[in-house]
Amino acid sequence: MTPGTTNSMTDIAMKAAIEAIESESATLTEKIEMLIEIATQLQQKPKDAQQLQQSVTLYLYAINLCQNQGQNQYPLLMARAIAGMGTALRSIPEDGFECMEQAKDCYETALPILQEHASPEEVAEAEMNLGVVLQTLAGAGKARLTDSIHAYQRSLRVFTGETYPQESAILHNNIAIAYLSMPLSAEGEDMRQAMAVQSFQQALQWITLIDHPSEYAMLQNNLGNALQYLPSTHPVENSWRAVAAYDQALRVRTARDTPIEYANTIANKANALCNLPDDYEHPELGNPLHLQQAKAYYREAAELFQQYGRSEQAMAMQQAIEEIEREESFAR
Repeated sequence: MTPGTTNSMTDIAMKAAIEAIESESATLTEKIEMLIEIATQLQQKPKDAQQLQQSVTLYLYAINLCQNQGQNQYPLLMARAIAGMGTALRSIPEDGFECMEQAKDCYETALPILQEHASPEEVAEAEMNLGVVLQTLAGAGKARLTDSIHAYQRSLRVFTGETYPQESAILHNNIAIAYLSMPLSAEGEDMRQAMAVQSFQQALQWITLIDHPSEYAMLQNNLGNALQYLPSTHPVENSWRAVAAYDQALRVRTARDTPIEYANTIANKANALCNLPDDYEHPELGNPLHLQQAKAYYREAAELFQQYGRSEQAMAMQQAIEEIEREESFAR
């Protein structure tokens, strides 16, 4: 794509939207629908933040038209415009959380109207998006993770594994990550880890390697992480289960097709191998073979991270290698 092409395409879309507003032949409903459609197209796979900002502007135009003469004559269209604006806002890159908080307000404003006028699937999508926003804000102490989980669970009433396996997988994955992020007392640590593992396993009931390879790999990788750090009286068994989950993820993730995801998974597998004996029946013999394998994985991951500009992750891999080498020197 040549320089300026993205902006020119965006300008064309904006011009078409303005012409739709000013057109005398189009009805008010058609104008609103046109604005929402163009705004939605702009925010799908945006090339830059400008497209997202212009998408917000078009949604605002649509909302204003819905409120013709001070009355909301088109409640469903207005709710769709507000929810769409929320999705555009949460995608805008920023240093703070102003746009994310505005997105939260959008979803919370749109949801009661959608619940009254829209399909269950449209409501569930808005609930899922609200959950994502709340989960992000919770990381900054600006929302509660429990509210995020409740939004996901409401969405799951519609997006069941039988009918909507991909949406269900994403929801269960997000719920599990929310559980893992919860600040709980020491007594609640075991429970939250177990609930996270359960959420990943529930999603994998409906997600298959053949039909949904990307989601399958994501869930297996995250299940491995949860198992690896699950407080348990059987840590070795859980680590073996984690390695098996990583191996499933690596059936999809490759250095050629998904280098960063692949690097993350082999690094996770290396972490697990460092804590596993070479001989399950004789753990007292140590794990020199597993440590060598872990070093090889760390080196490969470091090269990929460095190649794709992830210098901090590459440095972490190098530090892990150095730690193994220190252990090996002490064992000699």
